[in-house]
Amino acid sequence: MPLRTSRALGLVLGAALDAAFGDPRRGHPVAGFGRAARSLEGRLWADSRRRGAVFTGIAVGVPVVLAAALERRATNPVVRTVLTAAATWAVLGARSLAVEGRVMAALLADAEGDGDLGPARERLSHLAGRDPAGLDAAGLSRASVESLAENTSDAVVAPLLWGAVAGVPGLVGYRAVNTLDAMVGHRSLRYERFGWASARLDDVANFLPARVSAALAALAGRRPSASLVAWRRDAGQHPSPNAGPVEAAFAGALGLRLGGANVYAGRVEDRGYLGDGRPPARPDLERAVRLSVAVDALAVLLAGGVAWVLGRRR
Repeated sequence: MPLRTSRALGLVLGAALDAAFGDPRRGHPVAGFGRAARSLEGRLWADSRRRGAVFTGIAVGVPVVLAAALERRATNPVVRTVLTAAATWAVLGARSLAVEGRVMAALLADAEGDGDLGPARERLSHLAGRDPAGLDAAGLSRASVESLAENTSDAVVAPLLWGAVAGVPGLVGYRAVNTLDAMVGHRSLRYERFGWASARLDDVANFLPARVSAALAALAGRRPSASLVAWRRDAGQHPSPNAGPVEAAFAGALGLRLGGANVYAGRVEDRGYLGDGRPPARPDLERAVRLSVAVDALAVLLAGGVAWVLGRRR
């Protein structure tokens, strides 16, 4: 096996491992990175963009340098393939995302029988960061569909594309950036300045992958023209420059209307509507999961193809 094909094969094998086994239950590398980053934050935190930029540079730079050193030493094609597959498996979240979507659908189905939304509200934190206390079944359904759309890009398409272009350092670096954004990139008194660099870096890292994800959603869905129209017309109404295109494309593909007012830690964020259809209901979660899985499959093929072409050119 030539070394130039090891990246493409490793990406495909890693995606297959994620599809078969999902995230490791213990000792997950991303969780370990999160603990290390939290410790570093405790040493560097200050209400300062400059200190936040230093934090982001160290927290992303160190794993990338280590990953690059490992990949450079892996001169045997089989070893390089195994390393790429392991890194891909560690950073992808396709199976876990689909499982969470189906679990939420099951909990909402149970609530239709007994009227108890408590378990579904508690479970929402596995998918979305918004406050579930005031959400009814329709609100929980919308939050879940929107999160499935956004995380299809963040947890699957983006890491695969970065892996295709930059190999193991790209996989590791992207996951570090995305994890830091989840940790410190949100707006709050503590992170308004300190988390600014992490949030902006995540915006840059996801700019192209989010638009590729939107295009794949249009291709994978049954309403490609409606998906493209919603993406072009409505994406700008979303406060996130990258979540907007993906959620709008999913809304059009599923024939739904997403968006509206969300509550995050007591802060109300009123965004425009995405798509022309009806608001999501519980059965739409299964449809959203199927669309997400279809986008995942296309992303694996695309990333493998890009890696193979780039490998031949190298």
